[in-house]
Amino acid sequence: MSDTVSTPEPRRPRHDFAGFYRATVAPLRRYLARLTGNRTEAQDLAHDAYARIYPAMRDGQVETPQAFLYTTARRLAINQLRHRELAQTQSVSDETLDANAAPQPGVPQTVIARQELEQLERALAQLPPGCRAVLLLRKVEMLPHDEIARRLGVSRSNVEKQHVRALRLLREILDAQGAARTAESGPAIRLSSGKSLP
Repeated sequence: MSDTVSTPEPRRPRHDFAGFYRATVAPLRRYLARLTGNRTEAQDLAHDAYARIYPAMRDGQVETPQAFLYTTARRLAINQLRHRELAQTQSVSDETLDANAAPQPGVPQTVIARQELEQLERALAQLPPGCRAVLLLRKVEMLPHDEIARRLGVSRSNVEKQHVRALRLLREILDAQGAARTAESGPAIRLSSGKSLP
């Protein structure tokens, strides 16, 4: 019988998560409160950050847990701030629309709105596919340029160029449509949003 004893393979050290949590939770919450300006959000974000890093720490996959924690928390806070900014922008836009909208649009306003929508749809259909995709992702889905670049698999600079080009082409197409209508049947319908797009 062999006297050799098999030794287990060395394992990466596991961190004491409970002790790590107690030592870092208060400063992390203060850090997140400074970033977001909201203590309640800071507590929620801290909880989410710990939940995300726990599996990696449990399995001993993290060599510098505090750096990993703060990087994760910072990313969550940035996402939270982006969502908050988007929600505020949407709220202001909704309030502006509500303030400017007539309580019950009459038949002429409904007809004009339909004509404007048809004009815009025809103009969008004439854009090159790349420009159209960028414009819709930016203006309809409200995505930042970085996210659009990731989705389309192109560079951010390419997205920015396509966005500028799409707006320029759209203005030119709408102007051409207006000129054609004027030549055919008199004054063109002026888009309620004006010629410029945000």
